[in-house]
Amino acid sequence: MNLLNPFLSYIKAEKLFTDRDRLLVAVSGGVAIKYDVPFFTTTFDTEAYAAHHKASIQVAARELRYNWFKNLLQQIQANIASKPLLLTAHHADDNVETIMMNFFKGSGINGLKGILPLQGQIARPLLFANKEQIIEFAKEKDLQYREDSSNNIDKYTRNFFRNSLIPGLQKVYPQVKENLAENARRFREINAVYNNAIRQIKSKMLVFAGNEVHLPVLKLSKTEALATVLYEIIKNYSFTPRQVMEVEKLLHSESGKYVESATHRILRNRKWLIITPIVQQDGSTYLIEQTDKAIAFSKGLLSIETAVFPGNISKDVNIAQVDAKNIQFPLLLRRWKKGDYFYPLGLGRKKKIGRFLTDLKLSLPEREQVWVLETNKKIIWVVGIRIDDRFKMLPSTQNTLQLNLRPAEQARAL
Repeated sequence: MNLLNPFLSYIKAEKLFTDRDRLLVAVSGGVAIKYDVPFFTTTFDTEAYAAHHKASIQVAARELRYNWFKNLLQQIQANIASKPLLLTAHHADDNVETIMMNFFKGSGINGLKGILPLQGQIARPLLFANKEQIIEFAKEKDLQYREDSSNNIDKYTRNFFRNSLIPGLQKVYPQVKENLAENARRFREINAVYNNAIRQIKSKMLVFAGNEVHLPVLKLSKTEALATVLYEIIKNYSFTPRQVMEVEKLLHSESGKYVESATHRILRNRKWLIITPIVQQDGSTYLIEQTDKAIAFSKGLLSIETAVFPGNISKDVNIAQVDAKNIQFPLLLRRWKKGDYFYPLGLGRKKKIGRFLTDLKLSLPEREQVWVLETNKKIIWVVGIRIDDRFKMLPSTQNTLQLNLRPAEQARAL
């Protein structure tokens, strides 16, 4: 069995490495001893690692193995000018098993690309050959090799595919392994075309605003293969394929409806779907004494100053000027809650803050960031939005309590 020519052809076709590259090869100790090459070995307590990280034995073994490879590459790279490559012995049969496992797991088109010939500093130059060809070549060249005894135990998922499922399929489709192996490159190329198309759609569709991502409802509704495109957009925000239909419903819902993942929320807000991180609510409350000059909280920096009324009132929403004689310390700074009410300046009557925020057309994420400042259980200021009419400045006012909010992004810049 002459594998040398197809081996060299495969390396050239996949552009895996050149004669100048330094290579770290995963081989058996017997081969290393025979050819007098440096050999590194280690052992792991895989079961302990799996238990600690709540992972399967297969996942634990892979993580331990590749973490060790990574450390070896870093040690070697520290002593040479170029980046070394790690060569592993993954072959065509491994690739067939991976493609089938990914297909049954529902990993989509991305999973069908299988094992990549080159991935970062890891190259796999034997993917062109199957296991039988490699064993035959090793025997002809009198190369010692070792096969893991656990390969015959079907309790591991890969072994079930290798020992039971694929042989069963071969009874119906004798060429199933060869067909999948031949299609592996085609699947990779299809995946590349697909990903390029998705990138183009995203570039035309997504509008980034700070930590928010905005999607135009009308444009999204007219997109072909909507479910597929939608999933490719939302999957990076911890949404699952099962949630795609829920998100699709937002395209036809009223403002205020939303769908949440473990980390993000997609909110229908008029003509947009808005993806925002789910902010863990800061349940803190802050007591502000008369001697306090400033207090930092999640919304920014709030400074407090009592002074003689200058006669003019600032129009800046981040500045509140109230009549000092009506203020009783300590003040309480907290997030607004359901049932809160105040008398908005200029309205002349009581209004619940929830309704007030709705009238301002604040989105759900914006509402969650609203704080209030109160004195003696009366709200002085919906911070950064409106003061209470009961505390406004009057012609008779002599002293003013001035409250300045410096938003978080401005405070950090100082």
